Amino acid sequence: MTITTTASPASDLGFLLHKHPDRVQEFGQSFGTAHVFYPEAGEDRCTAALLLEVDPVALVRTRGKGTPDFSLGQYVNDRPYAASSLLASAMAGTFRTAMRGRCDLRPELAARPIPLEIALPALPCRGGPKQAERFFAPLGWEVDAAPVPLDPGFPEWGDSRYVTLRLTGEVRLADALNQLYVLLPVLDDAKHYWVASDEVDKLIRAGEGWLAGHPDRAAITRRYLANRRVLVRAALGRLADADGAPEDELDRDPLEEEPAPVDPSAAEPGAPEPDAEGGAAPPPMPLAERRIRAVLETLHAEHAGRVIDLGCGTGKLVTRLRQEPRFTKITGVDVSYRAIQIAHRRKLPDAHDADREARVEILQGALTYTDERFRGYDAAVLMEVIEHVDPPRLGAVERVVFGDARPRVVVVTTPNREYNVRYEGLAPGAMRHPDHRFEWTRAEFEEWAGRVAAAFGYQVRYAGVGDDDAEVGAPTQMGVFTREAA
Repeated sequence: MTITTTASPASDLGFLLHKHPDRVQEFGQSFGTAHVFYPEAGEDRCTAALLLEVDPVALVRTRGKGTPDFSLGQYVNDRPYAASSLLASAMAGTFRTAMRGRCDLRPELAARPIPLEIALPALPCRGGPKQAERFFAPLGWEVDAAPVPLDPGFPEWGDSRYVTLRLTGEVRLADALNQLYVLLPVLDDAKHYWVASDEVDKLIRAGEGWLAGHPDRAAITRRYLANRRVLVRAALGRLADADGAPEDELDRDPLEEEPAPVDPSAAEPGAPEPDAEGGAAPPPMPLAERRIRAVLETLHAEHAGRVIDLGCGTGKLVTRLRQEPRFTKITGVDVSYRAIQIAHRRKLPDAHDADREARVEILQGALTYTDERFRGYDAAVLMEVIEHVDPPRLGAVERVVFGDARPRVVVVTTPNREYNVRYEGLAPGAMRHPDHRFEWTRAEFEEWAGRVAAAFGYQVRYAGVGDDDAEVGAPTQMGVFTREAA
């Protein structure tokens, strides 16, 4: 890989990379040796090269004993010849300080975009040149991805799975390196090591400032984490909490998207369904947004002015409540300190309506313990909360919410387990989220809600949220508990 800049003086690239242009440096890796050198280093143009020599035998020796692949493919493969996760690992080892954006000698240069040209002569790219452009172009790069033919002497054989990639643009060097660190293995769609839970932290760290707003963040996340469902969900959840992330797009569990209707008469498979006027129909509304709207409509119908969101998470419902003057007191409560911190950031003062902020309060607390701060509200909301509570502790939550806090209205939403069969890729009997302690059928939810209502003097009615399936119901079920005001 080569990195070229024409920023003046161009030789300052050596300061940014923390590698002197006059020296060839070697860095040992568990799978070979990384070399850093400068083919050119002038005032007007400077190029740094990272050359990774892969030792195939050393690569095999680093594989764990439990690795199931004992085929010839361990020894005969493209790893020594093409950019992949091996090159990304070498980048992290040799350019670690540069990837963090640190340059004590030229801090102003490290902080601003500079003209860059990055070239990779052979990059495995599942999806071809268009896939490379799809991932890099939204980041501000001009992308030149040319397919590498299988054999130039036999053009009829077609192209290989490799591309020659050249990126040009004005980008901060630290951002460019981190984007490459993530996207090289993503384009290859493979890693040379086992993907464990710490890969989520690596992805979030390297993706800071650019991944949350990327239009293909979900596809990038899935490929980077080798489609491991639990890790993908954890990463997407953390990206959803990132400052500046498009909330509606990120607040979407991959298994809770409404399936798009298929029009058999469409000209192309997967084309948008035309509306009545012949234009493209809008994309389906995310289930998370439908839940929020259903809760808001219920609170409006019940004329609730003082609302407490129990298990508020990062404050997405609180943010929506805050936008409506009819809610005179809004409180969010969560046991997670990190979630509370994010919710506080969402509650930053509004220069256009400072009085509105006085209505909002964010608290840390547990729903299994009596808390006088929970009292005095017209309505309490538990939106996708009870399924995260261990069944033996549900009784404590019932006593705290319905017995002690005792608001006039309680709104509870929870997944409908029967609907899980409609989610492609969800194993039979599996739950939608790794932190769910249970998921109820409609009958089980109604049995629980009816018992709680009778025990604490409430009436309860039920509604579905999301498209209602004739056989299995809606994806989310909602119970609205009401009692007469004292």
